[in-house]
Amino acid sequence: MPPPVMRIRMPMPTVLPPYSAGIFSRIATHRHFLTSTSLTSPPPTTTIRRLPSSFPAAFYHRYGGAPLRHRTFALPLFYQQTSTYGRFAFHDVSSDDDSDLQFANSSHSQPRSQKELGDSTLENIDSWRWKLTMLLRNKGEQEVVSNEKKDRRDFLQLETLATRMGLYSRQYARVVVFSKVPLPNYRPDLDDKRPLREVTLPFGVHREVDTHLLAHFSNMAIKRVGSLDDSLHNGSIPADEGIYGHPEPMIHNSVAKEKILQRRSLQLRQQQQDWKESSEGKKMLEFRRSLPAFKEKDAFLKVVSENQVIVISGETGCGKTTQLPQYILESEIEAGRGALCNIICTQPRRISAISVSERVAAEHGEKLGESVGYKVRLEGMRGRDTRLLFCTTGVLLRRLLVDRSLKGVTHVIVDEIHERGMNEDFLLIVLKDLLPRRPDLRLILMSATLNAELFSSYFDGAPTMHIPGFTFPVRAQFLEDILERTGYRLTPYNQIDDYGQEKSWKMQKQAQSFKKRKSQIASAVEDALEVADYKGYSLRTKESMSCWNPDSIGFNLIEHVLCHIVKNERPGAVLVFMTGWDDIHSLKDHLHAHPLLGDQSRVLLLACHGSMSSTEQKLIFENPEGGVRKIVLATNMAETSITINDVVFVVDCGKAKETSYDALNNTPCLLPSWISKAAARQLPELLRTPLQSLCLQIKSLQLGSISEFLSSALQPPEPLSVQNAVDYLKIIGALDENENLTVLGRKLSMLPVEPKLGKMLILGAIFNCLDPILTVVAGLSVRDPFVVPADKKDLAESAKGHFAAGAYSDHLALVRAYDGWKDAEAQQAGYEYCWRNFLSSQTLRAIDSLRKQFFNLLKDIGLVSNNSETNNKWSNEEHLLRAVICAGLFPGISSVVNKEKSIALKTMEDGPVLLYASSVNGSVPKIPYPWLVFNEKIKVNTVFLRDSTAISDSMLLLFGGNISKGGLDGHLKMLGGYLEFFMKPELAKTYSTLKRELEELIQKKLLDPMFDIQSHTQLLSAVRLLVSEDHCHGRFVFSHQDLPQLKKATKSNSGDGGGGDNSKNQLQTFLTRAGHQAPTYKTQQLRNNQFRSTVIFNGMDFVGKPCGSKKLAEKSAAAEAILWLKGDNTHSSGDIDHASVLLKKRNKKSRKKSLSDAKWS
Repeated sequence: MPPPVMRIRMPMPTVLPPYSAGIFSRIATHRHFLTSTSLTSPPPTTTIRRLPSSFPAAFYHRYGGAPLRHRTFALPLFYQQTSTYGRFAFHDVSSDDDSDLQFANSSHSQPRSQKELGDSTLENIDSWRWKLTMLLRNKGEQEVVSNEKKDRRDFLQLETLATRMGLYSRQYARVVVFSKVPLPNYRPDLDDKRPLREVTLPFGVHREVDTHLLAHFSNMAIKRVGSLDDSLHNGSIPADEGIYGHPEPMIHNSVAKEKILQRRSLQLRQQQQDWKESSEGKKMLEFRRSLPAFKEKDAFLKVVSENQVIVISGETGCGKTTQLPQYILESEIEAGRGALCNIICTQPRRISAISVSERVAAEHGEKLGESVGYKVRLEGMRGRDTRLLFCTTGVLLRRLLVDRSLKGVTHVIVDEIHERGMNEDFLLIVLKDLLPRRPDLRLILMSATLNAELFSSYFDGAPTMHIPGFTFPVRAQFLEDILERTGYRLTPYNQIDDYGQEKSWKMQKQAQSFKKRKSQIASAVEDALEVADYKGYSLRTKESMSCWNPDSIGFNLIEHVLCHIVKNERPGAVLVFMTGWDDIHSLKDHLHAHPLLGDQSRVLLLACHGSMSSTEQKLIFENPEGGVRKIVLATNMAETSITINDVVFVVDCGKAKETSYDALNNTPCLLPSWISKAAARQLPELLRTPLQSLCLQIKSLQLGSISEFLSSALQPPEPLSVQNAVDYLKIIGALDENENLTVLGRKLSMLPVEPKLGKMLILGAIFNCLDPILTVVAGLSVRDPFVVPADKKDLAESAKGHFAAGAYSDHLALVRAYDGWKDAEAQQAGYEYCWRNFLSSQTLRAIDSLRKQFFNLLKDIGLVSNNSETNNKWSNEEHLLRAVICAGLFPGISSVVNKEKSIALKTMEDGPVLLYASSVNGSVPKIPYPWLVFNEKIKVNTVFLRDSTAISDSMLLLFGGNISKGGLDGHLKMLGGYLEFFMKPELAKTYSTLKRELEELIQKKLLDPMFDIQSHTQLLSAVRLLVSEDHCHGRFVFSHQDLPQLKKATKSNSGDGGGGDNSKNQLQTFLTRAGHQAPTYKTQQLRNNQFRSTVIFNGMDFVGKPCGSKKLAEKSAAAEAILWLKGDNTHSSGDIDHASVLLKKRNKKSRKKSLSDAKWS
């Protein structure tokens, strides 16, 4: 017989029975159901469930399911009928009160013996074996959820059982889940501590906002003639037939134009011939002939002429990147087609495009920008006669937005295709679709590894060609060889990476790793070490290898090896591969302080990273003079595309930080991973990063359905990643519900930044606060300008805190730092300013350059003018800046709950998160705002928010995502119900109306850039008033902590001494709202092992009834106080509403203050 505690609940009717009481009675009904232990109905704490309808769409995909029509909750009738996510916030199944109730019911029972406990565990596991079997058999069910203590106690055994049955399991606080699909790290629907926000505003502010709104509607009624244009309510742009839906008309060259091209072709041929015959040209030609690629020149040109697509694989240093494009250009010039030739060669990185173009121009005997040029984001050097352009992949994709057939382009070369970047994979899909319509276009794919067959098969068996590289003698020395040769000894203490900003944190975590369970890669290494035979090695080396920590980067060992090379080895540059910029920067700072490696007369320390400026990156190619040894600290970007000719020694830490994307938890991860043979089978970037920008490009190119288009990729991304990106674009308003571009989405596709940063730029222009928003977006597009030297961390943090100046915003701190730098630059004191304030002048100059570029882009789409005063009319209103930042960074939102000694942060996807120590909000004891918006989160060992800005309720409600009405008056929801707000119905109506009018105003501006938003003065005044005068006087409530509707609450049943389920919370809520201090409790233990408590507030004492635990005793005392406040206490001589008396006293004292607080300047 199966256990009787299990029942599968089917969907219930959708008719809501009339409830006369308020939310308290509904919650009480729910609690009674949950705590019922009657034998006539099964315990409700174990349920087989489907997911509720109010989740965001991505939530269904995350759990592998379908939307509403297939999913119901095995919950009480009350929840099934309302089907709102907000109701689940009051689901009290795992509250502290439940634990108290269970304790009270069993307080008189004797402790169970070990044998009884063991029997209970075995019985429970047998019961679960049947439950999980039933779950597998029932195709219509998704998971089993339980909050019973015995299931949490036995979770390890139940987890093993579920794994054997092919199910997934996870424990969320006091809830365990067993599912047919993978489970994320955090489930907001199972979080009984999920914060809900009660919003309050000073009465005077609310009244003044309503006055502005009435005036706005009055003005609109006067101006309006007829109905509003329907286009204001439908910003979608219907999809057309595709990228080639409307063929472009052919433009026939005139006779005069043909003659001009012929003359130019002859000039190019003559110039090329003159260069080859010059002495410098002959030397250069001799060098080029020494490269392995030269031997394959004729064969390469023959294959290109006979095939539309060709795949080239060549080893590093063979010359494919610099020579093959030149061979095509030179061949076309020799054939008299030089003026018609147009070659585009894409590179995955800026430094590659710039350095290769410079090299090719020099080999061609020209200045850069003549026949050879380059174009990277916001930077370039090309001329009217440029015939060979090196560019990043993104630049070519952006050209495809306006030139879908690549008119005039004769050859496209995609280099380093093996790196499988997101843009490269996207470009391949577009080009494959383009080739049949451009039979004259030639496509050359170049790869440094031997995986050419993969790309050949993708292009229907395109021919392949291999170019061998130089066979330099390379002598590899592994860890044990280095230890033996240098005499360095490894210990558990010198393997801790104690460099960088997070020195103490790193040391603590690494020290713990020696004691805790080893990582998977560390375990694998240890297994290999156990069977390794170190014959011929000294005892010291063997002992070092026995205590080696594979999870350590090995900074101290790298320093020792560099010293050994400088002292003892032959001349030549050293290339050191590190995991990322943080490690490069930290190691470089530490080596600068070294007596030998920091001696500039002997060592030149340089860094190479993709985030560096072009000028800094070029330094690595220069050879130092005077016997100085060059040491280049680089990431693995130095492995491909660039060649540092004087490198003799390579030191590789064996690890690289790889960005991966956890689609299930919708979180980017940045973790060091081993570089091994497995790295050759690296995942394409389509599988490792969020896809928002890519999806926006797909829609802007009008390529049809996003999921269908990406399914044709070389290795398609998982559907959940695609759905997450589509949902994100819908949330920010770039796509409508049918996945069509909105007007905002079309504008965003024109800006070469992330969609969220593009939205911030657009709103900064619309709301006339352009300059500071330009600074914020430019700052978020480059690395952090704040520098934190290892030996001056406190001073650097103090300097950054000075810029924050109580703003609780990394972004506003950046604005102030940049403005100060500009003022100092005007007085020729920029470098001194940066040195004094720990700022990078090069990064600030990069920000300055980006600001100018962004301004020109906004000007091109008509959103700004040259009138700086108009563009920055409201740039000094800090509250409005916060609101615009919120609009851009949403849905990157975290709740903020200030505790006594810490700050609790929580996001929708991750649950509890932490702030980076470098954030200005990471070092404050309290944040006086309820929300943080953030630009970037990253998972290292836990999820961290890199940068953040604090915002108020009004900023979030007006400038965040769409809001919807909840099940009660005054109940608003965002993000599918994850964010819930409770307020007076009149205030909720004000927010909803104001947000609707604000969105229509923005829509008008996007449709007509010439539209003047200042014509809606009253509406803008209402918005500015609301965001500036919301002083965050609201509060968070947590699940079973009921909302303050005390007068509508039902009477508490205190007959059993329990005092009702929420009496303590009700009492504290009421006293806080009335302006009184929180109550205090004094509890005494009685002789019969029971407890009696007294609650004290406002000079009054109330004694409760004896109870079986301290918590229940306190509830009983609170219940007595509540009865007195409501005038229902039997000891009272009459039905006096003492609660109203207290509130009136409070209101008299605070009315004047609240009205004065509401005044807005």
